[in-house]
Amino acid sequence: MVNRISHTSHFTVTHNETAQSMGSGDMPVLATPALVAIMENAAMLAVATQLEDGETTVGGSISVKHLKPSPVGATIIATATLKNRDGHRMDFDITALQDDVVVGTATHTRFVVNRIKFMNKL
Repeated sequence: MVNRISHTSHFTVTHNETAQSMGSGDMPVLATPALVAIMENAAMLAVATQLEDGETTVGGSISVKHLKPSPVGATIIATATLKNRDGHRMDFDITALQDDVVVGTATHTRFVVNRIKFMNKL
């Protein structure tokens, strides 16, 4: 059992985050890769203050359902909630909304790593 740790990230869609601009599609709507980024951002920030000095988290996997399109100018609100922690592994449930309508859901796993050791492995 974990404490209900969560974070909400807010994001406004610009042309740079469209499928057309990112190359993941050819329409001027929020690209799935951009939706994934805001979801991961919410998860990262949810636990950032829970880490030891020198630690961070890195994404390990994400399973996303992109349910509705969002136009340029739309505000996306992604909330990540920590549902389980097992050692260095953290599992999250994430919901993304636009005007109180669910536009995406995800399950996401992040791992706690030491920044210096992680970068030294490159």
